[in-house]
Amino acid sequence: MTAGGAIMKTHSPIRIYLPFLVVFACLISAAQADRAGWQSRQVDWRMSGGTRIKAVNYPSEKPLPLLDKHKYRQPIILQKKVPLIESGSRPILFDQEQMSIAAVPVDASDSTAESAYVSVFVIDSPPIDGFVPWIVVAVTDSRSPELEVNAIPRTSVTGNFLASSPPYEDYAVGIFDTGAGAHVMGYDDAAQTGLDSAYLTSNTVEITGATGSVDAWVSKPLGIFIDGLGACEPNGELNNTDDMIGETNVSIAVGQSGSDLPTAIGSPLSVYFAANFQNDRQTTIPHNGDFFTAPDITFYDLSDPCIPSYPNIIPLELRPLGGATVSYFYNILDYPDYNPYTPSVIIGNQSQSLFFVHSVDLTDDDYSAIDKDRFMFDTGAQITVIGSRVAARLALNPDNPEFEVEIQGVTGEIIIAPGFYLDTLDIPALGEWLSFTDIPVVLLDIASPEGGTLDGIIGMNLFVGLNFVLRGGGMAGYDDPSIEFGFIRNPADIAPDGGDGKVDLLDLDVFVEAWLSNSSSFNWDPKCDIAPLPTPDGMVNLLDFSLLSEYWLTGITP
Repeated sequence: MTAGGAIMKTHSPIRIYLPFLVVFACLISAAQADRAGWQSRQVDWRMSGGTRIKAVNYPSEKPLPLLDKHKYRQPIILQKKVPLIESGSRPILFDQEQMSIAAVPVDASDSTAESAYVSVFVIDSPPIDGFVPWIVVAVTDSRSPELEVNAIPRTSVTGNFLASSPPYEDYAVGIFDTGAGAHVMGYDDAAQTGLDSAYLTSNTVEITGATGSVDAWVSKPLGIFIDGLGACEPNGELNNTDDMIGETNVSIAVGQSGSDLPTAIGSPLSVYFAANFQNDRQTTIPHNGDFFTAPDITFYDLSDPCIPSYPNIIPLELRPLGGATVSYFYNILDYPDYNPYTPSVIIGNQSQSLFFVHSVDLTDDDYSAIDKDRFMFDTGAQITVIGSRVAARLALNPDNPEFEVEIQGVTGEIIIAPGFYLDTLDIPALGEWLSFTDIPVVLLDIASPEGGTLDGIIGMNLFVGLNFVLRGGGMAGYDDPSIEFGFIRNPADIAPDGGDGKVDLLDLDVFVEAWLSNSSSFNWDPKCDIAPLPTPDGMVNLLDFSLLSEYWLTGITP
């Protein structure tokens, strides 16, 4: 695929923040990966967009908490003591009114000076890898007149599909990636969706990664439309496009021949919509010889009363602040076409705004990093990341990691980064806080759209046991964005009534009483009919016992 004419490097007045613009710190040489008593596991996990983890090196005595072999840890509600100060040589308190940090004496007998109790959902040992939010992506020719640069959100398809209409098999499977400041489409996906040279400009953007950079074409304005994998038939055909949402008059970055860029639909679209993630309903479809599995993802207009409601809310911020429109830039001298020379991004006081978690607390041994607000919420990252500032506060030593990951950049070269298991990671919420123990994290410095680097990334490994809604917003005229979440109930947690967050002898005793019963039996207990999922069969038998066995002793004890 070519765009015609000479390749032109753009000199944008802004830096395009794509999920591949990462700066890796605390890297370890490949020679250090071969550690005595360690073993290696080949994986294919996605970090921010096109960067992937290809292998994990870890001590034989501590197996990895992997998603494919790791049942979701069921949370319980506890009154947990949370620290209000950061540890170090002297205790410190954050003065919210003065917006400064000051060293203060602390009376050891006054527990309120150092900690307080809050209600939390605690999940022990989340998996190191999370889910990938695969979606279907189709492209239309819908654009606005020349010199109108703002994208227009749409709750239904407008324009003509560039491929067949409806697209049937001529669609792309991409990632719903809130860590991407612009939409990206891979070379092969562009060809399949009909996005050929007629829809590309001669302008390029340079996408930089850990090991080098690749160029991507800047498209002309067009329409991008998406839906969850559930929109497809079991054979993979996309026969119904009625529920697709998207935006028109948007410019995207398109991979060139030989590049390995994924298709990622980013914050310029997610800011306008609500996305409901149903982790208890997984969908698998075949496409181009591969199988893709993801939570059932449904998209809604932000004002839709049918958006599912969950009891706990994590406030988010769209930062940098001041986002007002999703727009592209053009060159006024490019007469008469005025083609985009940057992809469309969120434009405000600064550009390329992304979603940030309002506060994250972390502890490890006797050290803490409290109320960190530079953690990005990234649905395109399967893992959770911390930056060097947080690692320094937690006294982590990159030369003595608890595991290592081999990271492949956009050019295909491999580098190695250290990983650690933190004691706790808490995300304050309205309702119960979200709390984790023994959390695997990777130590990397990742560029922030605000400048400098992030404190870290909250990845999807922390959300595998949740159903949640990501509500967009944060721009002028919109409410603030948020995550509303509820936990997936463990089907084997049947006793006491309502469950207690763990599967143990209490559950087995109730199950035994209902053994081999059906709805007409004297000992029938419908809560013991737990299999097969998602629709039990009206009998308590070996299918149910097998599922109870899979969940046996999952959960945590206060």
